[in-house]
Amino acid sequence: MKAYIKAIDYYLPQNELTNNDMVREFPDWTVDKIANKIGIQKRYIAAENETASDLAIEAARKLFTHSIDKSTVDYLLFCTQSPDYFLPASACIIQDKLGLSKSIGALDFNQGCSGYIYGLSLAKGLIIAGIARNVLLLTGETYTKYLHPKDKGNRTIFGDGASATLISTEGLAEIGDFSLGTDGSGAEKLILKTGGTRNPEKSNHVEFDEYGNQFSPDYIYMNGEEIFSFTLSSVPILVNNTLEKNNTDKSEIDLFVFHQANRYMLDFLRKKMKINEEKFYIYLSEVGNTVSSTIPIAICDAVKKGVYKSGMKVLISGFGVGLSWGGCLLK
Repeated sequence: MKAYIKAIDYYLPQNELTNNDMVREFPDWTVDKIANKIGIQKRYIAAENETASDLAIEAARKLFTHSIDKSTVDYLLFCTQSPDYFLPASACIIQDKLGLSKSIGALDFNQGCSGYIYGLSLAKGLIIAGIARNVLLLTGETYTKYLHPKDKGNRTIFGDGASATLISTEGLAEIGDFSLGTDGSGAEKLILKTGGTRNPEKSNHVEFDEYGNQFSPDYIYMNGEEIFSFTLSSVPILVNNTLEKNNTDKSEIDLFVFHQANRYMLDFLRKKMKINEEKFYIYLSEVGNTVSSTIPIAICDAVKKGVYKSGMKVLISGFGVGLSWGGCLLK
């Protein structure tokens, strides 16, 4: 038994936050500075009453327009770090709102930048084990709700969005073997400390350093320098391990699609790994870093623009919060 990506689509909320908007809030920045440093022109922001599950539902509805019969879905996976509630799982709510069969499995899993890779591995496992034949994998995130209004660094990077992928026993791209990794010792490098059972009460304390970076347990904190260092050390090894597991040489890869963290990091990685620019796909400028949705959104854009074609070998790689990382081959 093999597993394939059969269809894929994504959804972005209506509200746009452009670099011009950011500059009005932070006059010490310029539009060109943000674009050159981060590689993002605009990002989309969920409305106050709009959740990650709302975005995922819209992505799924778009997916169903691709001649996909939703009655064939027999398992639902939802990757999010922005659940509607502590309980129940958002996947249960999504099942009802999409009108999916009640005879399906449905669960959430909390993963971030590597979440799409992990989701594909779970979906493939379900299919190979004979537990399901059509797995609906949704990713959805509203990180912007967890950013401090004065956190200009993270606010220029992150946007909200969702994706929907149908994994089946036949389709457009066969899902190859995986390389996965975890290093929880780096958990505090990208973290939201309050609101869970470890620290249920907000601290109501915020500090800023000389560069305007915020430090507060009540909002997402990212140690950019440490995350950058982790990425540069882990991703080349991840890519090599993924190639080995798929008995493939780097020269055989037609397209590399990495987690779309920011332009500077992606360019640095590409040069370090000596990947030709025409084989390294970036779709970041118009959507921002949408966490677990960046890879499927980039794949959709590559398909739309005719860059991703039938017969290609595509290596996808996700890395970040956790710390966690994962890669696999699509062929």
